[in-house]
Amino acid sequence: MIGNSARRAFIGSFTSAGGRGITAAAVDRDTGALTVLGSTDAVPDPSFLTVGPGGTALYAVGESAPGVAAAFTVDDDVPTLLGAVRAVDGDAPTHLALAANHLVTANYTSGSVTALPVLADGSLAAAASVLRHEGSGPDTDRQEAPHAHQVLADPSGRWVVSVDLGTDSVRVCALDPATGALRLHGETALRPGTGPRHLAFHPSGSLAYVLGELEPTLTVCRWDATAGRLDVLGETPVLPEHEAADDAARTYPSEVVVAHDGRFLWTANRGHDSISVLTLDESGEKAALVATVGCGGRWPRDLTLDPSGQWLYAANERSGNVSWFAVDAGTGLPRHAGSVEVPAASCVVLV
Repeated sequence: MIGNSARRAFIGSFTSAGGRGITAAAVDRDTGALTVLGSTDAVPDPSFLTVGPGGTALYAVGESAPGVAAAFTVDDDVPTLLGAVRAVDGDAPTHLALAANHLVTANYTSGSVTALPVLADGSLAAAASVLRHEGSGPDTDRQEAPHAHQVLADPSGRWVVSVDLGTDSVRVCALDPATGALRLHGETALRPGTGPRHLAFHPSGSLAYVLGELEPTLTVCRWDATAGRLDVLGETPVLPEHEAADDAARTYPSEVVVAHDGRFLWTANRGHDSISVLTLDESGEKAALVATVGCGGRWPRDLTLDPSGQWLYAANERSGNVSWFAVDAGTGLPRHAGSVEVPAASCVVLV
């Protein structure tokens, strides 16, 4: 049973590519090492996971068509379904977040965001609302329509933010906790063709960093939680210029993580198969690339920093493993410390 004396990791994977579904692992606090405990394939392609308040429940999207979401109990070594698997009324949900007593999903293929009520026991009710994005971008292969790729609650808890790769924009929404209704509040346009994928907030709550998938770039933004407004401040490359321009090894950044003290920022880079290390100045408004290190595998789809800030985990989809790194507290540089086999790994969350 999970409690203060033990830590667990839950790893999502693509069952359609040979993954086991959701894999549970024990975490060694001293070495960062993961030891697999078991797995469940109760939902197809659980590509992204999130943990409920207090670590009492686990939530997953099934990146299928039609897409689904599910809740799990985590009392035992292997997660167990909690309540019904619910349709999200959209295709290929790629991300999810908890906000205002609801689970919210970003539905990539449908270009929409769905809110599902979370019931008192932690299980999910049927979808309460779906908010559809509109627009497109200059990349006719990837941006022919909206593609919601991430959704998260802002640090104040007042807003739901969704990142859309297809429209080169970030949307800010209001979510009614009583009805589950989603309402578009505002939209911030990013540079066309960057293909924003994921966003991370600075610990101060006043800045956000948006990672592009179609261009290896980080867009720094000011976040005003009172107004629910995101304003672009500037861009920083996440790869050295000569490497970013190498068409033979095109890079598709996937995840951005900010250090708990706001001094460093890391990105995972698929294709380049690396982790980029950036420093942040005291204000957090200026980011500078200082190094790239190997991700310990191929096609890193996710990065996760443990609560202590000592260990960084990379889910390497195409090499089928999760690697862990010891983070140097002075430089932010990750040092590879080990890995464990997890076929078609897509994300890691820690309890």
